[in-house]
Amino acid sequence: MIWLAIILGGTVLFFVVQFVALGVVLASADRDTRGLGYFGRPVAERRAFRERLRRQARALSPILALMRRFAKFTFDGASFEVDGLRGPRGTCTEASFEEGAAYSPGPEDVFVVTQMKCGTTWMQHVVYEVLMRGRGDLVERGAALYAIAPWLESVKSVSMAEAPLVGSERPSRLIKTHFPVTRCPLADDARYIYVARHPVSCFASCADFIAQNAGRLSPELPVVEEWFCSDDMWWGPWTAHVEGWWAESLERPNVLFVHFEDMKSDLASVVRVVGDFLGMRPLDDDELGEVVRKCGFAYMSENAEAFEMHPPHLIATDAELFLKGTADRHRDVDDEVRARVGRWVATEMKGARYPLFERYPDLA
Repeated sequence: MIWLAIILGGTVLFFVVQFVALGVVLASADRDTRGLGYFGRPVAERRAFRERLRRQARALSPILALMRRFAKFTFDGASFEVDGLRGPRGTCTEASFEEGAAYSPGPEDVFVVTQMKCGTTWMQHVVYEVLMRGRGDLVERGAALYAIAPWLESVKSVSMAEAPLVGSERPSRLIKTHFPVTRCPLADDARYIYVARHPVSCFASCADFIAQNAGRLSPELPVVEEWFCSDDMWWGPWTAHVEGWWAESLERPNVLFVHFEDMKSDLASVVRVVGDFLGMRPLDDDELGEVVRKCGFAYMSENAEAFEMHPPHLIATDAELFLKGTADRHRDVDDEVRARVGRWVATEMKGARYPLFERYPDLA
């Protein structure tokens, strides 16, 4: 009995120590990845940071295994809410949502706006390379996109105050946001580029993203589907998000509406449209070729460290840039799930101004 008590006591003490160490590691990683804490480091230091997290994950594998056995990711636990709009804890905070919405844009500001998993990083890089006329040097410098392009409502990128202006012809602050039009700060002299993607492809990519980041804690697909088809989705449902920005693009000449699928099918044409929208001198053939090459799937995948979408954390230390990156990702979704999500979208958008069935006839 004594030996049993010693073993049980030792086991309990071991897991208490593991639990405390887990809290310390999580708090330290969160602190060290805010602002430029991670993205502002040279590439070698970012690699070292990821390797340290891997070692810590191995050391903490017993408590992580226990969590996988008895805990589960929930959207309620992973979310916060500000004035009816939900966001992801960790990447954003209530304060960062409020500060982002209160920002006052100026003529140098170029916003890249999407609902999550709809081509945000891709369009950010397109705009960056257009502003640099194909001579962007992020990869050569070992720099990260989020060291120069702030995420308006997040705490995990360069701050708005520290963000440099990009390009010499049209010096611009390149800003990312997932805000719906009802929350995004609007100004007549700023520029807004919105990217929409097939809603079922967006759903599938969101499910991939959550599975990659939550690991074995990930919820079942029906839970993700219920979240996606509700007002609980981070930054609001796809339907309201797209409809709001589409309507704004019809009224405001400083809002450009682009589709992910058009970027996949003819990136060069989209690049030209973006350049014209920004008032840039037309790119010559060599410049256009460089922008298209550097913004292509192969180049961005081969140099993914420059385009990380969020800092690593204990469960996900090597997040992929493009989990699929296909224009027809929706075709990989189970037929019944695809049909349910499609019906929900079609129902929600009855009477909307956005030409849903013209763009995505498979939803009709």
